[in-house]
Amino acid sequence: QVRLVESGGGSVPPGGSLTLSCVASGLTYSRGCMAWFRQAPGTEREGVAAIGVGGSNYADSVKCRFTIAQDNARNILYLKMNSLKPEDTAMYYCATSFQYYSQRACRGLQERDFAYWGQGTQVAVSS
Repeated sequence: QVRLVESGGGSVPPGGSLTLSCVASGLTYSRGCMAWFRQAPGTEREGVAAIGVGGSNYADSVKCRFTIAQDNARNILYLKMNSLKPEDTAMYYCATSFQYYSQRACRGLQERDFAYWGQGTQVAVSS
């Protein structure tokens, strides 16, 4: 059974850094797209970053500030966040794609293409 557990969220001042982790069990990273999404109160969930066989993809809003990485041996997904802004405040979710939509999922970062989700970890950026 697939399980995704996020950790690493917290409060940080603007310009600070934070690294999120997602420990996955019951799946193989190499067979699909792994991604981070986020959702602020009253907004739609949006894709932040994804990584798969075809490489990495980032939302324009976080490009050059965030880095997604995998530790395949340990089945851990990371999101390294630098130069954090107040607008980065959100609940961050780890997700993995449907088996046959991995390329589409990584390219499009659309919620509908992801099958499994973690419970989320809160990130708050404020002064």
